[in-house]
Amino acid sequence: MPNTINLTAAQATIMYLQKQFSVLDGERERLIGGIFGIFGHGNVASISQAIDEYGGDLPYYQPKNEQAMVHAAMGYAKMKNRRATLACTASIGPGSTNMITGAATATVNRIPVLLFASDTFAHRRSGNVLQQLEHPIDGDLTVNDCFRPVSRFFDRISRPEQILTALPEAMRVLTDPADTGAVTISFPQDVEGEAYDYPEEFFRERNWVIRRREPSRDDLDEAIGALLKARAPLIIAGGGVRYSAAEVALRDFANEFGIPVAETHAGKGVSLDTSYCLGGMGVTGTGAAGRIAEGADVVVAIGTRLQDFQTGSRSAFHDPNITFISINTNSYDAHKLRGVPVVGDARLSIERIAIGLREAGYATARTYRDDIKARQAEWRETYRKDIAVAPGGELNQGTIVRIVNEATEAGDVVIAAAGTPPGEIHKAWDNSNGSKSFLEFGFSTMGHEIPAAIGARLASQNDEEVFVIIGDGTYLMGPTEIVTAVQENAKITVVVIENYGYQCIRDLQENSSGIDNLGNEFRARDNDVLRPNGSYLEIDYAANARSMGATVFSAADEEQLKDALAKARGVRGPAVIVVKAETRGRSVGSGVWWDVGASQVTNTKSVEDAASKFRAGGRNQRYLS
Repeated sequence: MPNTINLTAAQATIMYLQKQFSVLDGERERLIGGIFGIFGHGNVASISQAIDEYGGDLPYYQPKNEQAMVHAAMGYAKMKNRRATLACTASIGPGSTNMITGAATATVNRIPVLLFASDTFAHRRSGNVLQQLEHPIDGDLTVNDCFRPVSRFFDRISRPEQILTALPEAMRVLTDPADTGAVTISFPQDVEGEAYDYPEEFFRERNWVIRRREPSRDDLDEAIGALLKARAPLIIAGGGVRYSAAEVALRDFANEFGIPVAETHAGKGVSLDTSYCLGGMGVTGTGAAGRIAEGADVVVAIGTRLQDFQTGSRSAFHDPNITFISINTNSYDAHKLRGVPVVGDARLSIERIAIGLREAGYATARTYRDDIKARQAEWRETYRKDIAVAPGGELNQGTIVRIVNEATEAGDVVIAAAGTPPGEIHKAWDNSNGSKSFLEFGFSTMGHEIPAAIGARLASQNDEEVFVIIGDGTYLMGPTEIVTAVQENAKITVVVIENYGYQCIRDLQENSSGIDNLGNEFRARDNDVLRPNGSYLEIDYAANARSMGATVFSAADEEQLKDALAKARGVRGPAVIVVKAETRGRSVGSGVWWDVGASQVTNTKSVEDAASKFRAGGRNQRYLS
């Protein structure tokens, strides 16, 4: 009989987490770097006790919102290049369901997070209990079942011995490059505290190898054959390039064969100093990438899900005979757009395809390379002029992003997720100085940014700066994690752009529906009893951030912002810079269409004009399974 140790399910779980390691290319990393938790009934009696008694090697972090702690785990995982993450525990009912948006964000973006969602009694002796969902025809349904569609793995633990199979499966999914995301363990409050004789071998250290999947020879040959026929190829580089550590391989591939690279939001910055980098691809990308995409005859998609913002809702590519080559560890993604699938690791696939092209003597024509260079130069000059601020004029968001970019150094990180900032960063941020961009735009979650920055800081105690760029609308969604940053002395710099509301969506509303503003600007209800469309609200964001313990700076022009950024670099703990911006400013777009829908019937001329313009923009949209 194996030796056993008598523990509660919660105690065994905490012991187990501390013995799990990931291994990539021989580099070993603790898989679960710590645990965030907000305690209430369902986890305070057992999980908190287990952390206190058995969590000697498991740091505990105290968030201020359950959703935020999942975003923090994402920031941690990104900083660790998906080789490690954090666990999160929440109480029964609203505590746990508050994590659902975070779970969806992680799963959509393929970022590993581990969630312990407390659940109601498995034994049911207490009868109907506080925060229990009583379903008339589904007796075992609880609110935690909402996690199922937004989790890559879900399990409900109804007996303490079930963690013997559930936890290893959770670790497998967390370290699977193709299928990682949110892992949710639904833990009834009675089962957490129930004891079992667990085998001692369960608590031995275990390595979870993150394997580089070798692409098949058949896939490679088909991809090489398609590229050899390409006159105007284009690479779309996604987050999979970063997670495969394939940046150098991509740069060398693009430079050797003269193939331009456009980046997705998740892939922003992965092409390093590639000579043929076009910047962001798609709706929020550059005009250079948009024009090259229109004429591309072969598109090599590397580590990307090819979502609508990148493909212009499948309208960005005009060549009727275009061929897509999709390199992805996930077979589902690799088979999108009727493409040539290359199911395998990004770095290995790039290196293998390069061998085949080199042996065949492939390279793009000089005229194509010259066209790429011309498009790059044209776009840079167009954008530079567009975001220029007249003397005494208000800063626009493009200029603010440029100023922050110029203040960064090698290794610094910028984080953005929703609104205008991720679009400006996507189209214009220059990563050639070695800075990194973490753009969460697969789920474009407002409120992701500050906690993600905290997670990134917890993952690295080096000298790099972690910048957050957000609008005032996003700031109001969840500023309280500034308190967590103060608590952890987390060195982050939050740039809050004040422009009186959700101006990104107001602009979309105007252009897609023909409405000037409805519910997107922060206005008082002065005279209109139906809609708040009066004067702009004056909110003291600086005072708010200062009240939570941050060091605060304010800026209204370029010199003040530069000065604030320089001073913020020397601050210990979180710094917040509030910068006034042009209220309804927007920078030149990529010209790539986006399918956002429009009213088909209206009696309003502006709405009719917007709908007509919308329909015209979608003329190149086509169905590609």
